[in-house]
Amino acid sequence: MSNLMPGGLAPAGASMDYYIPQWEERTSYGVRRVDPYTKLFEDRIIFLGTPVTDDIANAVMAQLLCLQSMDPERPISMYINSPGGSFSAMTAIYDTMQYIKPPIETVCLGMAASAAAILLAAGTKGKRLALPNSTILIHQPAMGQGSYGQSSDLEIQANEILRIRALMEKMLSDATGQPVERISRDVDRDKYLTAEQAKEYGIIDDILTSLKELPRN
Repeated sequence: MSNLMPGGLAPAGASMDYYIPQWEERTSYGVRRVDPYTKLFEDRIIFLGTPVTDDIANAVMAQLLCLQSMDPERPISMYINSPGGSFSAMTAIYDTMQYIKPPIETVCLGMAASAAAILLAAGTKGKRLALPNSTILIHQPAMGQGSYGQSSDLEIQANEILRIRALMEKMLSDATGQPVERISRDVDRDKYLTAEQAKEYGIIDDILTSLKELPRN
C-alpha cells in the first residue's frame, strides 16, 4: 500500500504494462486515431488511474487548465482509481483544482488511497462520489525508506514531515468538516473506509450505483 511521501514515488504495484485500445474515427477533417482517454477528455472527464507522480500531475493539471480554457463554466469530472503517491504531485493537482473556475466532480472507482483520497475529497462539495464497493484510505505521510545524513539534515527532514502532515490534515479537515484533532488521530495509522463510511466522514457526498443517478447541473 502506498505511503504519502514528500517527494518519493508511490510504491511499485500499479503497473503501466497494459494495452490501451486505439481505433480510427472518420471526421469532416479526415480520419483520426483515438483512444479511451481522448474520448473521455472530449466529455470533460479526466481519468486518474495510476500512482500520483510528477509526470501524472503535469498531465492532469494540463487537462484541467485546457478544459477551463475551452469552457470555464461547464463542470469537469475526475474519475479516480489510484493507490496514491507523491505529496508534492498531489498538492500541485489539488491547488489547480482550487484555482480553476469550473466545478469539479470527483468519482472514486475502486480505490482512492493516500494522496488520491485527498484529491477525491477536494472535489466540489455536493459532487464528490464513489461507487458502492470503493475503498478509501487515509494515513499520515511517511519519509522515504532509509533516511541518511547528518543529524541536522535528519532534523530538517523530520520538520518537513511534520509540516506536510499538518498541511494534509488541514486539507482533509477543510474538505470533510472534521476537526483537525480527529483527522490527526485517524491518520496516525492506516484508516480504511468503505464508501458508506467515507460518506459519513465527509470525504464524499454520495454513493453512486448507476450513471442514471449522476447529478447533472
